[in-house]
Amino acid sequence: MSIAHNIRTLGVLGAGQMGTGIAMVAAVRAKVSVLLHDRSPEQIKKGLSLMDKLLAKDVSKGRITSEEAKEARDRVTVIGEEAGITGLRDVDMVIEAVSESLPLKQSIFASFAAELRPDAILASNTSSISITKIAASTIPRNVSSASEEGKKSAGRVVGLHFFNPVPVMKLVELISALQTTPETLDRARAFAVACGKEVTTSKDVPGFVSNALLMPFINEAIMCLEKGTATREDIDTTLKLGMNHPMGPLQLADFIGLDTCLAIQQTLYEGTRDSKYRPSILLERMVDAQWYGKKNGKGFYDYAT
Repeated sequence: MSIAHNIRTLGVLGAGQMGTGIAMVAAVRAKVSVLLHDRSPEQIKKGLSLMDKLLAKDVSKGRITSEEAKEARDRVTVIGEEAGITGLRDVDMVIEAVSESLPLKQSIFASFAAELRPDAILASNTSSISITKIAASTIPRNVSSASEEGKKSAGRVVGLHFFNPVPVMKLVELISALQTTPETLDRARAFAVACGKEVTTSKDVPGFVSNALLMPFINEAIMCLEKGTATREDIDTTLKLGMNHPMGPLQLADFIGLDTCLAIQQTLYEGTRDSKYRPSILLERMVDAQWYGKKNGKGFYDYAT
């Protein structure tokens, strides 16, 4: 029996590629009102420009009509820097889509718990960080995690890991914290399905299923380059032509963002203490150099325009 998600208004925190993509599929596919917030006005401007470009592309390819594109765009409302998280106070569900930093996410979710409705679902788009740790941050300091208030607050937190680019990628990874209630899990799953996604589930372990498999693969490819085993082109070509991958691991790392790859690899290493997850020194140095990949023009390959 399917469970209705009952989400009429969605909040999205973060207007980068992921947050913008989530806002777009929610407006286009789930047809819900979306409140998009980012503390950077410049990032909001870039995010809306990207959304307009993607909607126009969908219209040109006949995926949606111009009227449907306009309706979807009209469903998205910007919550400015002045209003802050308080501007999301009446949403039925919020999805956080900021960088992979546990302290940052803990701070945001503590604010969600304080500012938003007590029945709103609080979802994180994290691709590696413990949902259980994030959920614990919603419990006020003077409240016991074993109390009814503590259990209710943490029970509405869930992991909804969308994949980049969100409008294209068909998967959402659903992660339950130890505290997540069955109702929260069911509604989050139903919402992801309404957004046109297939849903897989993972236990709350470092990297979940997707990145526990993907990131060590990318990290090993970087180590091959670091040791001089092969050139970047030969590493990528081997995986593309020998294993039929759509792109090689080094190019994929550039597309994900080398800073994001490093953050996830560090989460795996710190969360397991297993030496097989030690980040490549070359990856660390490239991030030190602020070579983040495609998003800022320099990674394993050059993307300067």
